[in-house]
Amino acid sequence: MDLTTTYLGLKLKNPLVPASSTLTESVDNVKKMEDSGASAVVMYSLFEEQINRETEEIDNFLSYGADLSAEALSYFPEPETYKNLKAEEYLSHLTKLKQAVDIPVIGSLNGVSAGGWLDYARKIETAGADALELNIYYIPTSPELTSYNLEKMYLDNLLTVKKQLSIPVSVKLSPYFSAFANMAKKLDDTGADGLVLFNRFYQPDIDLEALEVKPNLELSSPAEQRLSLRWLAILRPIVKASLAATTGIHSAEGVLKAIMAGADVTMFVSALIRNGIGHLSTVLTDLTKWMEEHEYESIEQMKGSMSYKSVADPAAYERANYMKVLHSIK
Repeated sequence: MDLTTTYLGLKLKNPLVPASSTLTESVDNVKKMEDSGASAVVMYSLFEEQINRETEEIDNFLSYGADLSAEALSYFPEPETYKNLKAEEYLSHLTKLKQAVDIPVIGSLNGVSAGGWLDYARKIETAGADALELNIYYIPTSPELTSYNLEKMYLDNLLTVKKQLSIPVSVKLSPYFSAFANMAKKLDDTGADGLVLFNRFYQPDIDLEALEVKPNLELSSPAEQRLSLRWLAILRPIVKASLAATTGIHSAEGVLKAIMAGADVTMFVSALIRNGIGHLSTVLTDLTKWMEEHEYESIEQMKGSMSYKSVADPAAYERANYMKVLHSIK
């Protein structure tokens, strides 16, 4: 049974990769991930706000669009609420992880504006990262910001990072683009080595007693995987970049669906928080068992077998699916 796959040019022993989360702040946790079967790991994010904390750049970032919406700033957390390590400590922690495990360690940069934070991409490479995940977490609230300028911001940030690095770079995306397939192709053409589908934006809630907007965090459910399945299947024949599936993957079943749709790797967070890091071992065992029972010899054999170009009815990924779902309700 050959479970190997290639992601960002890295040959991995299987498609199970813990996604970026605070679980990776502990060296022991990452060692447990490796022992439980993880083939690589994405570190928790180093935020733009942390890097720019003591400069005026953070003020510019937080006030972007503030002249258009007086309430806009209230949706951003104060810098002191971040629990991640400081920028230099992040680099030190990355080096410790590389010394502690044999699997690839992927760094993560989270931000949006053009600025000095992108220079940390080179520092992350120097600290030993095998690849970098560029997490451009941005909600365009300004009515003056056009889709063209928004897309250009993503592409410019990617180009800035790619010029600095020799290690591969993936871009973690949200699905909220008016023409997502076109945006993915542009990122591919600009040099993205991988695309991660999808970033899970945390939606704010309202405290009715305090009359305040408050942060809200809920772990993902398997139903949330369906969005990425559709776009994995559509993008697989279109882009050269590696594809990673994240959000809603909790079991071997979720892994199999993502690989068949076209993913090269699958990324976990909620499942590990809910079930413990050792859950990776369970998923790996169940994955192998299913492949044996269904006479699959390798991950590569099933990869993309249910993509847009491979299924008998490609329209199932488009509007026909909408019609069938509605008619299925009796």
